[in-house]
Amino acid sequence: MAAAEQPCYTMIFESSAEYPSASELRTALEKGSDDVKLEALRKIVVSTINGNPQVRCTFSMIPSLMMPIIQFVMPSRNKQLKKLLHFYWEVCPKYDENGKLKQEMILVVNAIRNDLQHPNEYIRGATLRFLQKIANESELLEPLIPTCRACLEHRHSYVRKNAVFALFSIYRDFEHLIPDASELMSTFLAAETDSTCKRNAFIFLAHCDLRKAVDWVLGNHDNIPTLEEGLQMSVIEVVRLDCKSEPTHRARYIRLVFELLNVSSHAVKYEAATTLTLLTQNPAAVKASASTLISLIIKESDNNVKLIVLDRLETLRSKHGHILDGLIMDVLQILSNSDMDVRRKAMGIVLNMTSSRNVEEVVQFLKKQLLRTQEQAAEFDKASEYRQLLIQSIHVTAIKFSEVAASVVLALMEFLGDSGGSSSSSNTASTSTALDVIAFIREVVDKFPHLRSGIFDRLVASLNDIKSGKVFRGVLWILGEFIGAEDSYPSPSSAAEAIKQCVEGIRTCIGDIPIYVDPTQEENSADDATVPKEAGGGKPKVLADGTYATETAYTAVGPSESRNEKARPPLRTLILGGDFFTGTVLAATLTKLVLRFDGLCSQQAVSNTLRAQAMLIMTSIIRVGHAKSSPAPGAPLVQIDEDSTERIMNCIQTLSELTGQAKIDTDHEETIVKEIFLRDTKKAFERMIGAQEKRAAEKREAEASHKGSAVQVDDLLSFRQFSKKGADQDLDYDEDLGRATGTTDAREDFISNLSRISQLTGFSDPIYVETYVKMHGFDIMLDVLLVNQTANTLQNLCLDFATLGDLKIVERPSVYTIAPHGFQSIKATIKVSSTETGVIFGSILWEGPNMSEACVILNDIHIDIMDYIKPAYCNEAQFRSMWTEFEWENRVNVHSTVSDPREYLKHVMKSTNMSCLTPEGALSGDCDFLSANMYARSLFGEDALANLSIERTETGTVTGHIRIRSKTQGIALSLGDRITMGTHFPVMTLVSLLKYPIAQKDSKPLSA
Repeated sequence: MAAAEQPCYTMIFESSAEYPSASELRTALEKGSDDVKLEALRKIVVSTINGNPQVRCTFSMIPSLMMPIIQFVMPSRNKQLKKLLHFYWEVCPKYDENGKLKQEMILVVNAIRNDLQHPNEYIRGATLRFLQKIANESELLEPLIPTCRACLEHRHSYVRKNAVFALFSIYRDFEHLIPDASELMSTFLAAETDSTCKRNAFIFLAHCDLRKAVDWVLGNHDNIPTLEEGLQMSVIEVVRLDCKSEPTHRARYIRLVFELLNVSSHAVKYEAATTLTLLTQNPAAVKASASTLISLIIKESDNNVKLIVLDRLETLRSKHGHILDGLIMDVLQILSNSDMDVRRKAMGIVLNMTSSRNVEEVVQFLKKQLLRTQEQAAEFDKASEYRQLLIQSIHVTAIKFSEVAASVVLALMEFLGDSGGSSSSSNTASTSTALDVIAFIREVVDKFPHLRSGIFDRLVASLNDIKSGKVFRGVLWILGEFIGAEDSYPSPSSAAEAIKQCVEGIRTCIGDIPIYVDPTQEENSADDATVPKEAGGGKPKVLADGTYATETAYTAVGPSESRNEKARPPLRTLILGGDFFTGTVLAATLTKLVLRFDGLCSQQAVSNTLRAQAMLIMTSIIRVGHAKSSPAPGAPLVQIDEDSTERIMNCIQTLSELTGQAKIDTDHEETIVKEIFLRDTKKAFERMIGAQEKRAAEKREAEASHKGSAVQVDDLLSFRQFSKKGADQDLDYDEDLGRATGTTDAREDFISNLSRISQLTGFSDPIYVETYVKMHGFDIMLDVLLVNQTANTLQNLCLDFATLGDLKIVERPSVYTIAPHGFQSIKATIKVSSTETGVIFGSILWEGPNMSEACVILNDIHIDIMDYIKPAYCNEAQFRSMWTEFEWENRVNVHSTVSDPREYLKHVMKSTNMSCLTPEGALSGDCDFLSANMYARSLFGEDALANLSIERTETGTVTGHIRIRSKTQGIALSLGDRITMGTHFPVMTLVSLLKYPIAQKDSKPLSA
């Protein structure tokens, strides 16, 4: 710390009650009891720490109260008073105006010496701890050195361990006061028996003489694994430091660190595993380190520690390649943890470690875990989410290693019908799981044609088990796109037979046709059906008069009762429930199958029969949509939308106009229509897969470029051959990491720095103030420049800041005196706790001529939240899940003069630092309407979602709205304000903030 700087202390809350006068404080110190003295001294210490100039009686009279404190408080034997006195001696002004030590401090030094010789070990130890805090005051410490050294021989370990650190603190700043520090600590370390004292002495010895510390390590090599945890950690640190400069003892160090891998302390194990990989790159050592890290992850109870060690394990894996592949089954044991973050990170490591040698074992383990989540769903915490992670991992593995695709795809198809549950949340999670299975099957079918036949049979057989419309749409798309394809079957006849079986399976899943029967027709049929019918006769019966009679029973059965006895098929239930989107997908699938069947089958009668069945199903769907009453008991009356009607009618028209005799090369129109149905949809799917692979490749490239160290052309080159023989620069991993990330040599743009300067006062004010606002992690650093523009000296100048929002001032600046036309630089730190627009405001107080007080109010500083929001990516299922879960929505209605919707999308992405999740292919083309999803994540882990829906009007303007959703109110409001304040384009906005209850996500907002 520079001599000109004042020490900085933590700010303590002060009551707004009136402070006592100087005479009252003096009286309390002179005549009060110990409790009164304690309260008076506490007030003096608090006011001194806070540097509060407004309390004139306290702040200005503190120096005059030093002698009463020395006379009446220092002789007290009260331990609380002695402890509070230590705080006072730490913060009180010890030097006069000329920078010389005050005469009163001689009495203080004498009292401290007496306390260092006190028979009570607590008072001695507390005084030694106090010396560590004033270790920069050489004039005070020099007379106390002999007494401190004598405390090293005290009988109590509490005194000895504090004496070691007190001497260490003094030695760091003033080595000349303890010239024989290394010999002193070596002697102390050899005779000491207490583990804590030995640890402190060893740290001191390593700092003052590394050679002697190394000699102690080598001399006690065999006993180190049995020592205390703190001392073992210090030994590992010495091993690192010694190997940087002199690797002579590297072999012995490796054996020592190997032994430390087996100690009981988790912290020592972690440090030993990390150090071992720095000492040697031998595969056995690397495997031993990785095994230790895996064992720590499994045994450690704290999930945060697990995540840290997993990061270290991933770093080790990325550096040493396939050396660790043999430990993959051990890593898989981490999946038994219940925390999903730990599971995801562990699964990422497993996927990177998977190779052709161990892929069978990995897939077998994942399949067993998948079955466990299904059989023991109640015992598993977040079973559906874990099941979804397993399915996604199997998906990635099967696509990467085609030899296991056949063994897993049929097993995963059992989860297609996993859409039933007792609650809406379980239904949603199960549907997400089934959708992941569908995505996997779709990609397997596309990339591995030889597996299609078995997959199609299982898909058709599982149609009756599916309950979700989303899952049905995925299955129907796969069936319509790939069944009957030329490269899937050995002959055209087998392909045609597969199409017929698929249509039969769909027909079974729908039930009787028509799906909807008009109520009037049903009444007529019901009248006919309710006529009594003879159910059967019994044997002839002899009556009393001797004649024969036949007994007959009559029953009346209603059609509705017999129909309700059986459950409706799932696809029929969806259509009757109003899911006409699934109906349009069904119509498109049937159209593709019929058109493909026409080209495979030469029998026109069979082809016409199949076409008639498909058209009947389509017309039946439209009739359900045009029903005047509820199509089924308990089902809502939902009218079919215009888009669905048009889509189904197009399919009907296509089947009616395209005959089976038409060849694809004859008629141009028929060729175009068949191209649209049979080829264009698959091309669109291939473009989507290509876009996903491109994004994944860009992500890998970005990660690779981020890992590479960016250097300038004029940077110094380091040649290991020219360095000291045997030196291992890899051991200095902190410096290497700093160079790689650029944190040690940050080069900031000068123009960017100028844009962060805020003017807080005017040029005509007595004091000109400006500040440079710098974001540093979760802190805001304010570098304030004050300029005295008057010809007077400004005394007791205090800069006071206050905040609005989730901002917190860490420390209050001290009091300064600025000469005429002088400058003063002040730094302040403000802690940020959330992504919310914050405001910093404040004032400057000082004493001018004749002790007159003056004040200047500063301009507000608005904090830009964009420094804490970064673009992020998530898949569609995660986006929809978060969109449903988040309860805060900020709706921004937009009317802009921009003529291109894509330009406005780019403007919003630039203004909010959000990434666009909608694929580029979906945004391409010439269209007047644009809808896109965006996503961002803050440094505090807050997720922000946005949906942009705009259209271009006839006048060339863009209108629409942006919906922003988040879990907290602050980020939703801040992003909305950021959009409204965008100056690149004129935008008219109407902002409304809505809060949705989590339990009623689809209902109207309860509050606005």
